[in-house]
Amino acid sequence: MKLKFGSVEENVVTREEFPLEKAREVLKDEVIAVLGYGVQGPGQALNLKDNGFNVIVGQRKGSKTWDKAVADGWVPGETLFELEEACEKGTILQFLLSDAGQIAAWPMVKRHLTPGKALYFSHGFGVTYKEKTGIIPPADVDVILVAPKGSGTSLRRMFVEGRGLNSSYAIFQDATGRAKDRVIALGIGVGSGYLFETDFYREVTSDLTGERGTLMGAIQGIFAAQYEVLRANGHTPSEAFNETVEELTQSLMPLVAENGMDWMYANCSTTAQRGALDWWKPFRDATKPVFEELYNSVKTGKEAQKSIDSNSKPDYRVKLEAELKELRDSEMWQAGATVRKLRPENN
Repeated sequence: MKLKFGSVEENVVTREEFPLEKAREVLKDEVIAVLGYGVQGPGQALNLKDNGFNVIVGQRKGSKTWDKAVADGWVPGETLFELEEACEKGTILQFLLSDAGQIAAWPMVKRHLTPGKALYFSHGFGVTYKEKTGIIPPADVDVILVAPKGSGTSLRRMFVEGRGLNSSYAIFQDATGRAKDRVIALGIGVGSGYLFETDFYREVTSDLTGERGTLMGAIQGIFAAQYEVLRANGHTPSEAFNETVEELTQSLMPLVAENGMDWMYANCSTTAQRGALDWWKPFRDATKPVFEELYNSVKTGKEAQKSIDSNSKPDYRVKLEAELKELRDSEMWQAGATVRKLRPENN
């Protein structure tokens, strides 16, 4: 169906027009092989299985994620296989390894993309930056994408709660004439609340901008800046953390999610209203040049190259742990650990 988002009309698919029963019918003869059990793999695989689809998991034997898959109920030799065996058995290959992992595994995966199969992504990275990744799908397979707008953990948690996470969908290549039915059925099957249309390029450029921006990078930067200003002016760690992070994440953002920012402004104190209305535009004007610089870095492929170069190094995870330790050991997030323990639901 077509719906207006603001003044722009877009194509969306809801569960009402494409119910789960229809999705099961579309995919009744398919074997969905979920390759990778890291970030998106567990949530998508478990949701598909619980929704009644024929799902197997491909993962490296002996890895921590293999053990996690076994703990989640996947049975070696029945529903859990080495990556290559899963590729051989699957008619739809959900390529959910990390971007660096996809580059390494691509020659093997490509060998098993026989005519009529479908190659499924949850990120447009590999195909969009094919000059850097070498991922060029054969012409006789469907190439499709479903990208949940959130982590695999959130996808699973919301599914278990009877809710859904919105997802984008795209068709890069329709070799069988069934690519649209396949991608929509998979989107419904993994637990999407609704599906909105995109393409591989737009998905990856918006995603890389978002995760470096308001979803993760920018929000941590803003948290740190406000926390440091409050601490420098004599506020205690607990006060600074509560005014910077806890009130936002626990009280305000859930209400914004339910009702919108205009509702939030209308339902806070007049003092808060005045301050928020006076200050949001200066913050926009101060940060917009940074977002423009970020988007240009994504658009030109610089961010993709940085990711490939960094994530492919053998010592990447060692260096990652050092960077995460800097965050974890900071006073702000140490204060956060204490605040979380004090929440009523944790006592």
